[in-house]
Amino acid sequence: MRKKLFLILAVVLILLIFSFNLTKAQNNNLEAILNLLKNLITQQAGQNQSKIESPESIFQKIPEYKPVAEYEKLITDIVEKASPAVVSIVISKNVPVFERYYINPFEEFDLPPEFKEFFEFQIPQYRQKGIEKKQVGAGTGFIISSDGLIATNKHVVIEKDAEYTVYFNDGRKYKAKVVAIHPVDDLAIIKINAKNLPYLTLGDSDKLKLGQTVIAIGNALGEFQNTVSVGVVSGLKRSIIATDEKGRVERLEGLIQTDAAINPGNSGGPLINLKGEVIGINTAIARGAENIGFAIPVNRLKNMLYEISLKGKIEVPFLGIRYLIITEEVQKQFNLPFDYGVYVYSDDPKKPAVIPNSPAEQYGIKEKDIILEINGQKITLQNTLAEAIRSKKVGDEVLLKIYRNGKIIYLKVKLGSLPKELSE
Repeated sequence: MRKKLFLILAVVLILLIFSFNLTKAQNNNLEAILNLLKNLITQQAGQNQSKIESPESIFQKIPEYKPVAEYEKLITDIVEKASPAVVSIVISKNVPVFERYYINPFEEFDLPPEFKEFFEFQIPQYRQKGIEKKQVGAGTGFIISSDGLIATNKHVVIEKDAEYTVYFNDGRKYKAKVVAIHPVDDLAIIKINAKNLPYLTLGDSDKLKLGQTVIAIGNALGEFQNTVSVGVVSGLKRSIIATDEKGRVERLEGLIQTDAAINPGNSGGPLINLKGEVIGINTAIARGAENIGFAIPVNRLKNMLYEISLKGKIEVPFLGIRYLIITEEVQKQFNLPFDYGVYVYSDDPKKPAVIPNSPAEQYGIKEKDIILEINGQKITLQNTLAEAIRSKKVGDEVLLKIYRNGKIIYLKVKLGSLPKELSE
């Protein structure tokens, strides 16, 4: 538009310059041309003015992008349906109450009167006055049956001398008791006395794919109200060393990694897919990193429930060795001939590499063996020995490919059940 007006004005200027040397007739023709140009400029300006719209009218004409609207509605519908089955778990314990009092350490001495004024001072001391019940922590759980079974993390309900209270979003609360704690996984089941409760459907975590949308619901930072975050599955079969608020450390393997925001209050909450199914149990966050959270695959919870319903207890398949996963560093440190597998080894004399009376000892596994394969599958950082054993049942036989003293041997080992003293 500006370019057109500039050209028109330039032509007008040129004509004006030449008009001083023209005859009357020529001046009349020039006047007609100038009038024509004037009309054209006015007309063009009017047209452009009519095209100018207010910002409000422009935004009103922007159509709503249907796929985005449908996606948002899907998320909000899932959250609305799932939230009543997601609960807060409050941990309470009897803690000592102390009072302060003062003593004069020189009071018992028979000091001369002239010295007493120099030693009349008080030192604060503390003594236990009694005990009171206090909230010492909080986590999240989700209902898995209409009669009050609730799944959560083991580290949320690990305190044997604590009381657990379940809070619903509508303000209801129930005392809960711990009915099952997994010996290895960070999983637990608690129970409240209630009926006709909403509960969540358990999906199939084996079908998860990278990039899949997931929703984390939980009691964020112990505020007793559910919060929601949305992200994607950013990793599968992850392994981490996890530490809880009490300083307890454990190695967790085969985890789902997600960028959906997870915090300590989310522990035990559900990770849900776009079908509204639970596919993971939120369990940990990566310290010092943003938007990196981890969840236990829900199929492990399903296996736990199956074990309880079938046997009344949880049995974990057990091989009975301590080992190092072979990495580049481990290979160099011990001068190992393989860059994969596990090295049967322990640097603690009180904890032997091959556990006494275990299936490993019974079937002939030795310290400094390198276990390369299990049932024909290479043992790697992505396909760990722990995960392979976990996928079996007590009593299953596994075939191990082992490197020992320059030779390859094969051993068949029948898996036992993890002893209670090793699970605590």
